[in-house]
Amino acid sequence: MREAMVISYILTTLCVLSVTVHASRCSINGIPLVRNITELPQDNYGRPGFLHTTLAGSLLHGMKEIEVWLQTFAPGTQTPIHRHSCEEVFVVLKGSGTLYIASNTHTKFPGKPLEFPIFTNSTFHVPVNDAHQILNTGEHEDLQVLVIISRPPVKVFMYADWYMPHTAAQLKFPYYWDEKCYENYETSENDEL
Repeated sequence: MREAMVISYILTTLCVLSVTVHASRCSINGIPLVRNITELPQDNYGRPGFLHTTLAGSLLHGMKEIEVWLQTFAPGTQTPIHRHSCEEVFVVLKGSGTLYIASNTHTKFPGKPLEFPIFTNSTFHVPVNDAHQILNTGEHEDLQVLVIISRPPVKVFMYADWYMPHTAAQLKFPYYWDEKCYENYETSENDEL
């Protein structure tokens, strides 16, 4: 009976270790299953007024279908005009802003964007390859959003303006928060347009 318990303990330990190793490709010491958001690394990646935290990611945690981010934008801060070949869902946790989304995604360039107000407790989604931009329009409050994307790690195509041809958009891959981990990541999937 005691031998069976020891063998069961060893097998359980090996399973937990293999899951930890697989789920932490970029982690030095392994990443615990339960984490405190306030203790997770965040960075502005050279963009003043912006903070990004990967809560669950493909490169950090081994996620294959989704990735979850917490992003904070100071008043007046915005994302670049960009698109990506994945779905994206936003939940606005606090603040207010504007979602700009291409009116002509399937023509030669995005065109004059549609504008939608976003606010605390609002949610919205961005379809695959729709050029979009988020702007914090609040004067005194940060805009904080929870972002869920499909098909990580994300490949981002950035535009200088809304009339830049899709074919001229600049590919950024790996994206800023994935750069340090990407050298250890292997994929054979192709999600280019």
